[in-house]
Amino acid sequence: MASEAKSARLLVIYSRLASGDVLNKRELSQRFGTSERSVQRDMESLRCFFADQNLPQDIVYDRSHQGYRLVQKEEAVFTNSEILAVCKILLESRSMVQEEMFPLLDKLLDRCVTEQNKRMVKSLIANEKFLYVPPHHGTKILPGLWKLGQAIQSHTVLEIEYQKLKGKETVHRVIEPVGLLFSEYYFYLVGFIRGIDKAKAFENPDDLFPTIYRLERIVRFQETGEHFHPPYADRFQEGEFRKRVQFMYGGKLETIRFRYTGPSIEAVLDRLPTAKVVTQDESCWVIEAEVFGKGIEMWLRSQGEYVQLISKPDHTKNL
Repeated sequence: MASEAKSARLLVIYSRLASGDVLNKRELSQRFGTSERSVQRDMESLRCFFADQNLPQDIVYDRSHQGYRLVQKEEAVFTNSEILAVCKILLESRSMVQEEMFPLLDKLLDRCVTEQNKRMVKSLIANEKFLYVPPHHGTKILPGLWKLGQAIQSHTVLEIEYQKLKGKETVHRVIEPVGLLFSEYYFYLVGFIRGIDKAKAFENPDDLFPTIYRLERIVRFQETGEHFHPPYADRFQEGEFRKRVQFMYGGKLETIRFRYTGPSIEAVLDRLPTAKVVTQDESCWVIEAEVFGKGIEMWLRSQGEYVQLISKPDHTKNL
């Protein structure tokens, strides 16, 4: 009987709130013959129901009217421009096979825009979908992505079987996963290797930074059940690491300085987030940047006569 009485109270309260009434706690307690504390619990029950059902409503206390009223939350939905931009970025990334990319695009459109605007966005991306070229590895990425994210969040040690790029050799690794990155078509897992002879396995045995693994080359992985405890002061920060590892090649963290005479300094600064202009004149900029690994070599060569090295890491001596 008590539960039925409470259900009836909740229906009456919600009905009045939905009609725009401001409800006073004392007035409600007198009407229902309950304590003001019970009325307070009724309001909390309605709030929990709204949250559980993901309804865009809430109950707030209006001090000016000394009572509770119902308010409509502003839904955090994409604008037409935002959803179009997200779809274009996803297609341009070419990060997933069609079986993953196209359902993802369809779900975004179904949940984020009206039916009329959905047709317009579909029309605007139709040609890119028709001509979409998936990554050549042909491997689905999404099944393991969330599990890896959970392992990173819980600091769980992983065992992985990884297929190397050269020679297709598969190696076993025990790693402490610390981050997930995306760059130019590929997702990467970042982790510190355990129990490996760095002198034999690494070009730079003194490398203190994590190793980068392409996700689609992880043949299998499993959690060991063991947890590692990264010191807070030395915790891995994906954002800071990402600024310096633009080309997803391992190696030393080094500073490079070069002279740039090309048409767009903005393109250089955007390509190398750690880059800063040291000096400049009407036709030349001197740029300095922190970078990891040998990947910078390929980018420097691609700039042709626009780039002249001033000071360079050891592995760029022959450029």
